[in-house]
Amino acid sequence: MMSVNEELFLNVKKRFYEAPFVVALGFSLTGAEPDAAEVSFAANESHRQQDGFIHAGVVSTLADHAGGAAGWTRVRADDTVLSAEFKITFLRPAIGPELLCRARVLKAGKRLIFTQAEVFDSGGALVAHMTQTLAVVKRSGSPLHAPA
Repeated sequence: MMSVNEELFLNVKKRFYEAPFVVALGFSLTGAEPDAAEVSFAANESHRQQDGFIHAGVVSTLADHAGGAAGWTRVRADDTVLSAEFKITFLRPAIGPELLCRARVLKAGKRLIFTQAEVFDSGGALVAHMTQTLAVVKRSGSPLHAPA
């Protein structure tokens, strides 16, 4: 029999990898438990900007999707979360080659979930901090297959 946390991890993992953009970037869900998620990322040259640092858009997406994963730990199976707002602060350039993001739920309501995420470089230095508001909405399936 699966423990609650194992079942929760598998549910979050399923949703996590339904995002083609995230799969293309190469993000890996490394943990999920009530109110928290952890995501790792190994950068390659295509993830870097003109000065050789990992692009801010990649770091933002990492924090955003990790925050969403933490939010999924608080919603029912027929609901999902969508980013309504986030604010990210970059504390130092992301050098890599690996990044780790830890996200947690600060407060969960019926319609809004508030999260925060921290992104760390390979040496454990804090690279970015994000606060996020997630909207809880009914899960309708993939918009790619929605009727016109």
